[in-house]
Amino acid sequence: MDFRSLQLFNHLATSLHFGVTAEAMYVSPSTLSRVIQRLEDELGCSLFKRDNRKVALTHSGHKLLSFSKQALQEWQQLKVDLKEDNDALQGELSVFCSVTASQSHLPAMLRQFRQQHPGVDIRLITGDPALAIEKVKGKQCDLSIAIYTPDMPTDLHFTALDNVPLVLIAPREWRLTQLNQLDWTKHQVIMPETGPTRRTAYHWFAEHGIRPNVYAYVGGNEAIVSMVALECGVGFVPKVVLDHSSMANAVTQIPVADIEPYALGLCCLQDKQNEPLINAFMQLNV
Repeated sequence: MDFRSLQLFNHLATSLHFGVTAEAMYVSPSTLSRVIQRLEDELGCSLFKRDNRKVALTHSGHKLLSFSKQALQEWQQLKVDLKEDNDALQGELSVFCSVTASQSHLPAMLRQFRQQHPGVDIRLITGDPALAIEKVKGKQCDLSIAIYTPDMPTDLHFTALDNVPLVLIAPREWRLTQLNQLDWTKHQVIMPETGPTRRTAYHWFAEHGIRPNVYAYVGGNEAIVSMVALECGVGFVPKVVLDHSSMANAVTQIPVADIEPYALGLCCLQDKQNEPLINAFMQLNV
């Protein structure tokens, strides 16, 4: 017994006419008769009652019809499932982001991606967000959650995800709540060593004619929150960093209305953006 024999039997059990089934299933009437005879021999029973005028299913034929319908339906579903498995994306995708982004933006993206593409393994790399572009250009990762900059290299592709405001923070113990309470000759500033926060902060200082008294340059926005909490100075940090910092209660936000927000997004090499795994991640709707 095979699936082709069951298909022929099913059609004949519906048409109850050897000639109609033979024509519809592209076999000769003699071939169809041999298939039915072989099924009857294997099962040891008659499947059809035949006379010169009509063909009818026997009780055994009805039982086989019930079985064959289910078997053929499951066979068809199996072929669909196997095709989907074969067509599904598989492999490994490496993603770089900051520790903060791995808590704030990445979880929803990974959840959606895993639901859509369970065969793809994600390798997560975390570090200083200032390195996000360098990691992609150096091919140390496929994608990064990065901050858009006007001087972003032309060989990179960027898809925006979110706007992230910068906030100015001061030690809570200093009891500073307004910008005009700051004495920029007295109050020192914690600055990042590299990255867009450094560039945006210096741009804001220049626009306001302020020459900041820099206490220290540190790596990463999280370190700025820690240094400010320890009363080493004030500093600009992305609000999302502050929201996820364990030191948030030790600092105070000072309103600054005209500081430029970040454009946060996904970054990859231009010549790789259409690769299946990378393109699938870039197309996430989050």
